Amino acid sequence: MHAVKALREEGGVEVHIVNNNPETVSTDYDTSDRLFFEPMTLEDVTNILKSDNYAGVMVQFGGQNSVNLALPLERAVKSGNLNTKIFGTSPDAMDMAEDRDRFSQLLEELEIPSPANGSAYSEEEAFAIAEKIGFPLLVRPSYVLGGRAMELVHDEVELQTYIREAVRVSRQHPVLLDSFLQNAIEIDVDAVCDGTDVLIGGIMEHIEEAGVHSGDSACVIPSQSLTADVIETVREYTKSLALGIGVVGLINIQFAVKDEVVYILEANPRASRTVPFVSKATGMPLAKIAATVMFGRKLADLGYTEPEMSHVAVKEVLLPFNKLPGVDTVLGPEMKSTGEVMGIDYDFGRAYYKACLSADNELPLEGNVFISVGTEDKEGILPAAQNLHELGLKIFGTTGTVAFLESHGIPASLVRKVQEGSPPNIIDVMRRGGDLRLIINAPSGKYSRQDHVRIMRAALDYNIPYITTIQAANAAAQAIRSLKKDSITIEPLSHYHADPKNQLSPFFATTPPFTAASGYMLLAEESGHLRIA
Repeated sequence: MHAVKALREEGGVEVHIVNNNPETVSTDYDTSDRLFFEPMTLEDVTNILKSDNYAGVMVQFGGQNSVNLALPLERAVKSGNLNTKIFGTSPDAMDMAEDRDRFSQLLEELEIPSPANGSAYSEEEAFAIAEKIGFPLLVRPSYVLGGRAMELVHDEVELQTYIREAVRVSRQHPVLLDSFLQNAIEIDVDAVCDGTDVLIGGIMEHIEEAGVHSGDSACVIPSQSLTADVIETVREYTKSLALGIGVVGLINIQFAVKDEVVYILEANPRASRTVPFVSKATGMPLAKIAATVMFGRKLADLGYTEPEMSHVAVKEVLLPFNKLPGVDTVLGPEMKSTGEVMGIDYDFGRAYYKACLSADNELPLEGNVFISVGTEDKEGILPAAQNLHELGLKIFGTTGTVAFLESHGIPASLVRKVQEGSPPNIIDVMRRGGDLRLIINAPSGKYSRQDHVRIMRAALDYNIPYITTIQAANAAAQAIRSLKKDSITIEPLSHYHADPKNQLSPFFATTPPFTAASGYMLLAEESGHLRIA
């Protein structure tokens, strides 16, 4: 929608949209000059382009399905079957970002590190690459959206199962294998490039560690833990890569940081799902800027600079598990979320609290919390448990977790695992209405995952907020501490962009503060799939 508005503001431009998504198509009638309610296939799009005298087509704003049409459309133009042009990034440059071999070669030329990786065109090649790189590996098909069929494999048996059952390997569709960076911090960057200059819209730090799909991970802008040197390296790599690929328009780049080394995971020369979030968080209309650049304008003439933020914005995801019984609720490399929300404030804790509230996962300020984590996560859960205890919440846990917490001076009450039966196990406690206000359950191993599925199902049935990662648990504890300490700020979205001194507007400065005791007010605004709290 923003891209359409930007083109129409150029004057003398008629803009048509191809969109057969009934969830979003209602807005297209009012915004575009014409709407084609057609499938996004090569045949349908080609027929549309042949039906009228189109100056060109933009594919960057339609996601992966749209980008996948770039090369076939270009081939149709070169063969003389179609008379049009593709605005913005060339199809060849888009293919360079998708083609693992070409992309790796570019990274070597630019001296930008990436995790050891390879492309396998057969089962034999996959095992040879695995032996060279080592386990664990992140494996996935090429040219897919949403991390579909992406898995983390730990040994040759899991790799063999994946190759034989999950994907169909061929010369046209290789399997991509990447060395998995454990305990790394993931970063998303959205930027606009005009072929000469690069404008960075936002650098987002993921709250969940690398390994959780970026579409399922909460993220925060600006970064809360990365050093200035890491941020500057991310800026340099973003600019080098955008210019090296030859991007004209939007690009999304995903990085991982481990031991202060910045690695590039992938680059997508198109609008990503984070563009609405970055635009709302910073006040910079990225899609409008990108469309204008793709139409021929230069960034130097538009006058934008990378935004400086004095507030904090947190993106949280909406998960559909209450509508899909039996689905594994553990977050991993394959995307499961169906929407996003945003919380914004002058403090990370309050912003994260608002985001959770907007995602129907309200964090408690009092009551009982259940914690159950695997052996490898017990050290990681200590800060959250210590925070929750100090804030007055009572902790319950399973045998191993309770023993570990008490050995570190954190009192906890025992609740049995589901597999241990009654009386009472954790589901019994939920069923009896035992004032359980939050569940933190990060499973590991076959039996704990079976427990996890039943616990999460009960949590959904009884409307109890739940957390499945250690990082989110620590962020939640920080949010609860912030809410116990200060009131949340209630402001128009535009105020965060316009007031760099963090001063309250006259209206809100004279009204009583909204505290935990007096309830909350939400200011909601619709923007595509993004709800703003």
